[in-house]
Amino acid sequence: MSILKGAALVGQSGGPTAAINATLAGVIKGAIENSEAITKLYGMRNGIEGFLAERICDLSEIFTAEEGTPDEDKLSLLAATPAAALGSCRKKLPDPKADKAFFENLIELFKKYDIRYFFYIGGNDSMDTVAKLTAYLKDADYEMRVMGVPKTIDNDLAGTDHTPGFGSAAKYIAATVSEIIRDCAVYTIPAVTIVEIMGRDAGWLTASAGIPSLLGRDAPDYIYLPEVPFSMSSFMDDVRAALLRHPNVVIAVSEGVRDENGKYAGESAQSGVTDAFGHKYLSGTGKALELAVKAEIGCKVRSVELNLSQRCAAHLQSATDIAESRGVGAAAAYAAVAGKTGCMMAMDRQAGEYSVSFEAKEIAGIANAVRSVPREMINAEGNYVTDECLEYILPLIQGEMANKYENGLPVHFVI
Repeated sequence: MSILKGAALVGQSGGPTAAINATLAGVIKGAIENSEAITKLYGMRNGIEGFLAERICDLSEIFTAEEGTPDEDKLSLLAATPAAALGSCRKKLPDPKADKAFFENLIELFKKYDIRYFFYIGGNDSMDTVAKLTAYLKDADYEMRVMGVPKTIDNDLAGTDHTPGFGSAAKYIAATVSEIIRDCAVYTIPAVTIVEIMGRDAGWLTASAGIPSLLGRDAPDYIYLPEVPFSMSSFMDDVRAALLRHPNVVIAVSEGVRDENGKYAGESAQSGVTDAFGHKYLSGTGKALELAVKAEIGCKVRSVELNLSQRCAAHLQSATDIAESRGVGAAAAYAAVAGKTGCMMAMDRQAGEYSVSFEAKEIAGIANAVRSVPREMINAEGNYVTDECLEYILPLIQGEMANKYENGLPVHFVI
């Protein structure tokens, strides 16, 4: 196979994570190490939306050391930086068959900068972008290789054992909920604390709150996921039962829990506003349940919404997550140079002692699919997860990062 020579373009899309920049660092490293094919690596500022406005930067120049190798000090600092260093967007591309003009304009921009490699780091909606660009290029007179690189704390991407960013978010949630439980235990006054955790359609993040129970430590009394229809009456019965056992009740609940008719439990506290992909902005589930408990049971009750801290707590990164995030990014660059296109670089868990391998899988079978927590990983009552579920998550939170600090605060890399 002849080498496809040209520049590469990388962007980040969707919600940031504590590991998305580690994946970016991996793509950068892989691109620089394949300079015989990738002549330059551009970064899109604010994803595909930014590229359409030609907001780009030269990542090769920033991250190449004097000897022509990747600058490991800069890459390590980038990997330890939360949020999306290139910025993000939530732009939905049109159907290639319905709006050829859009893609023709996009191809002209690719030609302008001699872009032959396209890497998009993101979750379900980002893989939709990869799929649409791949579909258009099949009939376009322009040779280019397109790779999706997974990212999402929700862990709901199909085709991969888990997603970069999930392990660090799960580590933060398990640790934070453990701390909340310790704080709640200091009083004897009957009280209920409801911790709202991100997760629109998949409850993997909320499930991670139960990890301490696998280790013989105090854990939430109940865990509610969106995979099981939520019943307010059953919830109230659970709360009453827990208060009979001990005075300090802690409950973990996914923001996306909804009843059998699809109505969100927190709908009364939500704006109803949707993003470009039609997803409602969710929050307020914890507050809605707090008010319901206060009205029906009358005990002391409060809600805690972990909110953005779940995805930007880089001070508590999982070393396993960061290593895998960098690995999957570099693997995507190597695979594209080797001829792969129209794929997402997935992680496959190996048998025996925990490890993963990287494999490029066709994007057509991945985009717009949601990988939920299997029903068999949730208990029969629908108010907790099984040990099997927790054992699946546990390896992903292992290890701590020795990140750089100055004057007591972590140092971040700003592009």
